[in-house]
Amino acid sequence: MLVLENIISDRGSRYAVSGAPCTSEAEAKALIKALRARKKFARATHHSWALLTAEQAIKTDDGEAGAGLVILRMLEREGVHDHLVVVTRWYGGKHLGGDRFRHVQEAVRIYLERLSAG
Repeated sequence: MLVLENIISDRGSRYAVSGAPCTSEAEAKALIKALRARKKFARATHHSWALLTAEQAIKTDDGEAGAGLVILRMLEREGVHDHLVVVTRWYGGKHLGGDRFRHVQEAVRIYLERLSAG
């Protein structure tokens, strides 16, 4: 799993983005369980994710309302199939309002750029 830590910081909240090839919801859940097993990621507030396969589109907000859909739409737009993308947030104590969606988009963009760079 490719993990990019500390990519965005805003008003105390910190973001990371992770991902890996993945072809099913069960496999996605196993990958997220492994990510959450890391000490630092176990303390995160949200692990929002999405996966687009030939059979289905799956998304989970994990308490960050709308974040899973943002990730899913970006995967659809870029034509990224069979690849799990997870945006992790450590809440910093201040509400970010609409900025949180921009941060999720930026995190996914950073991940997809790294992915395409090889």
